[in-house]
Amino acid sequence: MASFNHANYTARDTGSSPAAAATPTLGVGPLPLDGREFRRQGRQVIDFIADYYDHIDEYPVRPAVAPGFLARQLPDTAPSWPEPDALASALRDVRDLILPGVTHWQSPRHFAHFAATASNVGALGEALAAGLHINPFTWAASPAATELETVVTDWLGKALHLPEQLLFCGGGGGTLLGTSCEAMLCTIVAARDRKLAEVGGEERMGDLVVYCSDQTHFSFKKAAHVAGIRRANCRVIPTCRESGFTLSPAALQAAVRADEAAGRVPLFLCATVGTTPTAAVDPLRELCINGLENHF
Repeated sequence: MASFNHANYTARDTGSSPAAAATPTLGVGPLPLDGREFRRQGRQVIDFIADYYDHIDEYPVRPAVAPGFLARQLPDTAPSWPEPDALASALRDVRDLILPGVTHWQSPRHFAHFAATASNVGALGEALAAGLHINPFTWAASPAATELETVVTDWLGKALHLPEQLLFCGGGGGTLLGTSCEAMLCTIVAARDRKLAEVGGEERMGDLVVYCSDQTHFSFKKAAHVAGIRRANCRVIPTCRESGFTLSPAALQAAVRADEAAGRVPLFLCATVGTTPTAAVDPLRELCINGLENHF
């Protein structure tokens, strides 16, 4: 465990007094911070994060802790009293209790999962988004945010050389989601509703079939189940070492034809560019089958 001093939580500001002790309360929580105090505390948080990144390589990538280590160190009930400087106390808890139990995904020595998922620049963007706290669920709820999403998704589509019909500028479009799990669920639901409209309505729901390989992330089957696909209708196609653990187009074709012959409705294929177990890249072009929705 690294032993550096993360930050001086009470003195690294510019000329403000520790006014948090006098913060008025309403019910069980403090009133919003005024601008001066918000800036003071914001600098402390930025200092904390910057120090963390400066020293992240001093931590062991995986913590040497046992299940239940944190619960034993925290009170049984949430704090219900004001503290002289609640933020400083919280940051000390993060330093002394949380960081010793963190797997440091941004460490230069972390090679598991999807390590390069964040940056300190991204943290600033997240702070700006959290500060504005916009919920663009309709254009009227936030016109600028809604239109920014359409512009950014088109930028991404063009960077990936997607066909114009998949972009907003070509009559298609996309959306920004929080995780790949959300994306899979969203696409399965969209594919499900379109297919049901084509084949006769919701009474065909039990006939819908989805396809993946034995290397596909487990969240795909969970998303399919949440979308109402029967567990028995999730086809997991075996892969082999000789093919680099990629999904075989011939095996997929055979599975689809068997389901069609049995009166079922092929719906959705989840192919993968870099599987979690083996980093296998499925042959996307060869796997495209007319009438079958594809998610990569």
